[in-house]
Amino acid sequence: MRVFIVDDHAVVRSGVRAELDGTAEIVGEAADVAGAVDGIRALRPDVVLLDVHLPGGGGRAVLDAVAAELPRTRFLALSVSDAAEDVIGVIRAGARGYVTKAVSGPELCEAVRRVHSGDACFSPRLAGFVLDAFRGDGPGGLNPELDRLTRRERDVLRLVAAGYTYKEIGVRLSISARTVETHAASVLRKLQLSSRQELTRWARQHWL
Repeated sequence: MRVFIVDDHAVVRSGVRAELDGTAEIVGEAADVAGAVDGIRALRPDVVLLDVHLPGGGGRAVLDAVAAELPRTRFLALSVSDAAEDVIGVIRAGARGYVTKAVSGPELCEAVRRVHSGDACFSPRLAGFVLDAFRGDGPGGLNPELDRLTRRERDVLRLVAAGYTYKEIGVRLSISARTVETHAASVLRKLQLSSRQELTRWARQHWL
């Protein structure tokens, strides 16, 4: 497995590197959003270990920038935070799992392996937040409106809400700006919204 580590503390990156020695090849590191986005795009790792709170916008900003355009790269959040809004936020943005920094070395290695294989992985207490959200009991709970959107429409929705132009979204998703516009119009129709501003507000309210 080729792993990229994103954390703004050098001692944490060093510790993670040591724990994964023999389990994965560490192909790169970054300490902020800009460095993470550039490194992940250049190296296209199998798994990204991603801190939630980073200089330059946080882990969500990294996911918003690269998750849709790199579908073969898996993201595993590794954070000191166990707040429900942090967990649901990064899962909505495309992470496959979330473990806290209280995790042991062997548990971290197993989490990376599971996410790499396509499974989801959560620290035990955090799994409850995700289940609550899927039942609609927590922040970002699923709803019939969101379920009607296709995967591509969700990708466009997230990127529009993040402030990207249709042309920029097209480049990120390898589709034309006109196709992006078509998807955006479909999202507006399905969600019964009338403007890009309303769409952005809706996405934030639903932790997208």
